[in-house]
Amino acid sequence: MQNLLSDLVVVDLTRALAGPHAAMMLGDLGARVIKVETPAGGDDSRGWGPPFVGPDEDRESTYFLSANRNKESVTADLKSDEGREFLTQLVRRADVLIENFRPGVLDRLGFSVERLHELNPGLVILSITGFGHDGPEGGRAGYDQIAQGEGGLMSITGAVEPTKTGVPIADLLAGMYGAYGALAALHERSVTGKGRVVRTSLLASVVGVHAFHGTKWTVAGELPERVGNHHAQIAPYGLFRTQDDTVQVAVGSEGQWKTFAPIVGLDPTDERFATNADRVAHRDQLTAAIEAAFASESADLWLRRLADAGIPAGKVRDFQQVYDWEQTKSQGLLIEVDHPTLGPINLPGPPLRFDENPHAGARRKNLPPPKLGEHNQTVRTWLTDHP
Repeated sequence: MQNLLSDLVVVDLTRALAGPHAAMMLGDLGARVIKVETPAGGDDSRGWGPPFVGPDEDRESTYFLSANRNKESVTADLKSDEGREFLTQLVRRADVLIENFRPGVLDRLGFSVERLHELNPGLVILSITGFGHDGPEGGRAGYDQIAQGEGGLMSITGAVEPTKTGVPIADLLAGMYGAYGALAALHERSVTGKGRVVRTSLLASVVGVHAFHGTKWTVAGELPERVGNHHAQIAPYGLFRTQDDTVQVAVGSEGQWKTFAPIVGLDPTDERFATNADRVAHRDQLTAAIEAAFASESADLWLRRLADAGIPAGKVRDFQQVYDWEQTKSQGLLIEVDHPTLGPINLPGPPLRFDENPHAGARRKNLPPPKLGEHNQTVRTWLTDHP
C-alpha cells in the first residue's frame, strides 16, 4: 500500500512542540522523518514532566510521546565535524528540512540557506521562529504563552483576566501552518525542480487565526473583548448551567432561534431578542432567562430535548470521557503502537482520514515515538548504502 508521502525524506532538526508537530504531520502521511537530536538528552521535551512513564532508569515523557510518532531518532553533535558531515549527507538525500532554531543559529553551524541549497537545490526548508526571522523583534526567543499574549489571543480569552488556552495553541498552529506551507513548496518543486524556504512563526500563527476578531478591529475599529464561554458575535451560543451540570448550545441562525426560544419559554419576537444583534446586545438578560429555564431539569434531559428539536448542543467532556467515547474511536483518533520499552501504548491519532484505494493513503502502520538514538545504526547504514 503506497502512502501519500512515502517517497519523501524529512530531516527534523526541531525540538519542543511547533517543529516536531509539523514533522509529525508529514510522518503521519507516510514521509520518512529522521529526527536529529543532541546526544546529551535529545529533544528538550524528553525531560518535560511529570508525568513520566516506564522504569526510572528508562523513563519517557508523555509530552515527548505526544509530538513524535512516526519518526526515527538519530543523535549527532552538529557543533562537531562528524555531526556536520552527517547532516550534510542527510541534506543531500532529503526533500524537506525543518528547523526551529533562533534566527542565525543554523548559519553559525555552517548550514545557511545558501549552503543548504548548494548541497541540495530541491530542498524545501521549513523555518519556524518565535516572532519572525526579521523585523525589529525578529531575534526574540519564542515560547507559546508569550506568543499567545503578544499576539492578542489572551486578550480575548477568559472571563475576567486574560487567559491562555488549555493547549500550547501557538506552537500547534505554527506546526500546522508550517506543514501546509511545506506541502505547497513541494508542489511548486514538482514543476520547477527547485526548493525554497517556507517561514512561519508563533506570532504569525496566532494572528493568522484572529478571524472575525481581527476584522472587528481592522475594519470596524472596535477592540474585541473577553466574553468567557460565550460567542462574541452570536447569541445564544455558549455554556449554560442546568439543574445538575452544564450544556453548550449553539443557536446559529434565525430559524434555529425561532425553534429554540419556545423550548425555554421565550417569545422569539421579544424585542430584546428578535434578531441576533438584539440578542448580543442583551446577552446577560438572555443568558439569565435560558438558565432559569434550564434550572428545572438535568443536563441529560435538556440535551435530549434539544437534539429532538434539531438544536446543536453538547456536553463538556473530560479527557477520559473523550477517549472512551465510541465516536472518538470510530474516527481513528486513538491508535495503539508498540513502544520499544513501554510495550503497547495508546496515543491520540492523526486527525486526517482518506478514502482507501489500492494506490494512495495515509500511513497504515503507525510508528511509536522513538527512543533517543534508536535509529542511529539503521540511518547511518542507509546513508552508506545510498551514497
